[in-house]
Amino acid sequence: MQAFIYGLCGLTSLLCAALLWRSYRNSGYRLLFWSALCFTGLTLTNGVLMLDKFIFLETDLLLVRLSFGLLSLLPLLYGLINDE
Repeated sequence: MQAFIYGLCGLTSLLCAALLWRSYRNSGYRLLFWSALCFTGLTLTNGVLMLDKFIFLETDLLLVRLSFGLLSLLPLLYGLINDE
């Protein structure tokens, strides 16, 4: 059941990223670009979570997951602060 829930979370973030990229391509609005980068990174974070929980059982990838999460949120934070 855990794999199903983690998979749904990953698919949801992938869908959000795809929709944000499509909207950015159509409108050119810069905040959509930063949000799409953020959700693309969050999709990768979900992928690393699934690798951590189901593939690499002996290895703790918590620091890698948290690093991906932080690096995912930084473009959105930058866009919110510096974009007009």
